[in-house]
Amino acid sequence: MTSARDTLLSARFDDGMLYAIELHRQDRRKGSDVPYVAHLLGVCSIALENGANEDEAIAALLHDAAEDHGGHRQLALIRKAFGDEVATIVEECSDSLVDEGAKKDDWVERKSRYLAHLAEIVAHRRGNALVSAADKLYNLRSIDADLARAGVGEAVFARFKGGKWGTLWYYRSLADIFATSPGRHSAIAAELAALVDRLAGGRDAAALFALHQTTEARK
Repeated sequence: MTSARDTLLSARFDDGMLYAIELHRQDRRKGSDVPYVAHLLGVCSIALENGANEDEAIAALLHDAAEDHGGHRQLALIRKAFGDEVATIVEECSDSLVDEGAKKDDWVERKSRYLAHLAEIVAHRRGNALVSAADKLYNLRSIDADLARAGVGEAVFARFKGGKWGTLWYYRSLADIFATSPGRHSAIAAELAALVDRLAGGRDAAALFALHQTTEARK
């Protein structure tokens, strides 16, 4: 295991990048033709810029591997290839670990469970919050960019099961949790909070969830 001060990357990082590229080779970002690896590299970049060590950098590359490609079986392969620390971070970034192609739980249930899980991480293992925070910031930056992009705009929210208000509720809730305890994720959390505050018009999580419920009831 590398130390928190050792940010130089070895050939093991190269192996992690190749593993991620091969696993996600056919994947695309939601509603676009952008290769999914762009997201993985972006999350890794944010994590490294905020002090990630090699285990965390590899976990950033693999943070969606188990959730999207095989659940617990994929997690076991990651543990064998990259060790317990990487596998633990990947697991703690995952809101579902079902077999590939299997139906996932209801969106609100799954996200609520992850929020409770994240609160536990931030309270007791805040070093493991760095990759999750980097992931969430990259995603919200992408949403913000698409809102300003000609031909996309508000339609970006149709890509997400939570729609506009559910998606913003989730990110508002994430930002609130990340802010409860300082750590290497703090600068990321501050940017995430400022961004979601702007996109949500200053609404808090309760108000956003109420809007989501009202929207869902009208469908």
